[in-house]
Amino acid sequence: MNNIWLLLIAMGAVTYIPRMLPMVFLQTIKLPPFLKRVLEFIPIAALSALIFPGIIYSTGSINSAITGGVIAVVLAWLEVNLLVVVGGGIGGVLLVELII
Repeated sequence: MNNIWLLLIAMGAVTYIPRMLPMVFLQTIKLPPFLKRVLEFIPIAALSALIFPGIIYSTGSINSAITGGVIAVVLAWLEVNLLVVVGGGIGGVLLVELII
């Protein structure tokens, strides 16, 4: 049982330290506006890299996958509720699968 607690503490330290160190040592550094703007796009790019392959390979047909993805992006751009975005994407996939 002690090994489990030691393992949990070690895993917590391993995930916490790489996040804490840059915040502590780099908080006084002023970034140029261009670099600051570029760094703001990293979460969007990382999320896109994770989501889009999942959209493409989610169904057996690439047409239905792209249709559902486009519907979800349009609904998200219109800033509707997240459940509506997900439901619209799934509905679009279902509609295209039924037609094809």
